[in-house]
Amino acid sequence: MRLCAWYLYGEKHRGYALNPVANFHLQNGSVLWRINWMGDSSPRGLGASCGMMVNYRYFLEDTASNSALYLASKQVRASEQVLALVAQFQQNSKL
Repeated sequence: MRLCAWYLYGEKHRGYALNPVANFHLQNGSVLWRINWMGDSSPRGLGASCGMMVNYRYFLEDTASNSALYLASKQVRASEQVLALVAQFQQNSKL
């Protein structure tokens, strides 16, 4: 889960989220909200994402500002849960 959080939050291509689904939602003003362990236990889900599923949350009053922030300065808005996983990854990673 820590690696997944880092992949979605920290891995970039030209400054934007490397994952195309994450990039889509973040460009549209969402918040990287939650990572669900075994959220997709189908054979396809296990093969594509080790069964993990991600929720993006749209706060309608913030979508325009979140989108502008992401597009202009490439900053990803994320929940406390995701940021805690990112911090744990950074503490334990040798990357």
